[in-house]
Amino acid sequence: MSFPYIIYRLRKYIQAYPIYKNNMSSEKQITIGLLCGGRSGEHQVSLVSAMNIQNALDRDKYRVAIIGIDHSGLWHLSWDEGFVTNREDIEKIALDLSKPIVYPSFGGQLIEQTTQKCLAKIDVFFPITHGSYGEDGTLQGILRSLNVAYVGPDVTGSAIGMDKDVAKRLLRDSGLPITPFMTVRNIESISFEEASTHLGTPLFIKPCRLGSSLGISKVADQASFEQALKKAFQHDRKVLVEQAVNGREIECAVLGNDTPEASDVLGEIVPLEEFYSYEAKYVLEDGAKLQIPAELDPEVIETVRQAAISAFTILECEGMARIDFFVKSNGSFLINEINTLPGFTNISMYPKLWEASGMSQSQLMDRLITLAMERHHKEAQLKNSAES
Repeated sequence: MSFPYIIYRLRKYIQAYPIYKNNMSSEKQITIGLLCGGRSGEHQVSLVSAMNIQNALDRDKYRVAIIGIDHSGLWHLSWDEGFVTNREDIEKIALDLSKPIVYPSFGGQLIEQTTQKCLAKIDVFFPITHGSYGEDGTLQGILRSLNVAYVGPDVTGSAIGMDKDVAKRLLRDSGLPITPFMTVRNIESISFEEASTHLGTPLFIKPCRLGSSLGISKVADQASFEQALKKAFQHDRKVLVEQAVNGREIECAVLGNDTPEASDVLGEIVPLEEFYSYEAKYVLEDGAKLQIPAELDPEVIETVRQAAISAFTILECEGMARIDFFVKSNGSFLINEINTLPGFTNISMYPKLWEASGMSQSQLMDRLITLAMERHHKEAQLKNSAES
């Protein structure tokens, strides 16, 4: 019996051994780094989204590292569902800060702060860090500099989508109808009389670069206008004053990179409070009703779907986004805003719209991760130096 034949038979025997098979199975898994929490006011919402995403990920395909970013910006690594405390209460839910503190290194390595050992190597990061320092391009810039794949829009699309002022101007200049607005950079630069003359009453005052309806007020007089501006400027250095639109709040989910597609089904938010505030979204049991599918004429549905795809492309989005509209009684519409990292809570519209369109949450996770890897592969083919 020749030596090469012995090696061949030995290799076949080892490959047939169950432990080897189990190791091979784990090696084939893609390691997902689920980034959640963050330094913004949407910290708790992000944690709830992360719980739902990690439940939806197929563990036969993916190994899930949960990376919770605390309020100071430190990264905590966990491999189990115990990454949060008070998980049943969105107002009290918090990261388990006893988990190891890590920092990211090139190629997706997570290095423990105290020992300097590599605790994990991430194949694809999945940011679900809503708001500033997570949804505005800041985190995406870090991930790109590490040369790793990540879910959702890149630096440009994230920064544009987060800035409602910039996004509205780009959509307007591209010919898409938007909610009339004014941008305020100094609290003393605008009066209620000036704003109401241009936009009517009532008015909505909102921070320019924040989500989940945080810092938003509805006002109809001078006193409430001044208080609303003070409240909004606590969250951002730039504030929007918007016209209150008499229309139905319709939302559309978009998915893709170069050839995005819109969900077949649209959803409607029916606020049961004065407007769809943070409390109505996440705290109050009867704050709003979600109507899926939205009852609209087929022609209106198709018009909104195509407008959502156009907005997604104009605003340089990739991966995923939710586009929010106001649809008037005559079938015309206005685009309200875009959300480039939509929520995945139990009431979040983005996953529900895809589920109603025939795509399960597990399938949606697969698609988002595939899109991230495809983009990363394309970017790796680009010339990035004079020598190349």
